[in-house]
Amino acid sequence: MKRGDALFAMGQALDCIYVAREGTFKSVVYGADGSSHVTGFHLPGEILGLDALGTALHTCDAIALTTADVCEIPMSQLETVAAQLPSLQRQLLKIIGQAMNRDQKHIEMLSKKNAQERMSIFLHQLSERYRNLGRSATRFVIPMSREDIGSYLGLVIETVSRTLGKMQDEGLIEVNGREVIILDMPSLHGVVHQSLPRKTA
Repeated sequence: MKRGDALFAMGQALDCIYVAREGTFKSVVYGADGSSHVTGFHLPGEILGLDALGTALHTCDAIALTTADVCEIPMSQLETVAAQLPSLQRQLLKIIGQAMNRDQKHIEMLSKKNAQERMSIFLHQLSERYRNLGRSATRFVIPMSREDIGSYLGLVIETVSRTLGKMQDEGLIEVNGREVIILDMPSLHGVVHQSLPRKTA
């Protein structure tokens, strides 16, 4: 797939789920007024299409952010194989749970008024996802534009750029174009966990 291509569209019937072998995608939803909002990003090695499991209709568009190589898994085949392999069923449940966890963290992140807290959570989550995929957790490329990051974080693009610059000045990260190097993971980790809601007894 080429950058800008749609893997599936909002309202489309669920026929397959997909694995992005290479390339990155964004999930986009649209308002009644035609406005768009980025609701998620999908990295190489992650599954796309789980949004349609509940209603059998996709609830968003999946747009390629880069050139992408995608493996298509027809639902009919997936159901047959999963019925024969309990280990696959457990793995699918784990993946669905991780996706739900990311959605919950996104909601928590948007509740923060501090732009640096939102950006810290975003970078920390990307770091953990790259780590889970067997890639570097401290040095990675952000394939999404700053406009897309702003849409996802609920920030204007100027605030995204200013916040990244501030975090670089503080020695938390180094930014080279779209490459981010996390220089102080303990401090970033601390910012993230200080921003999370505390549990009450």
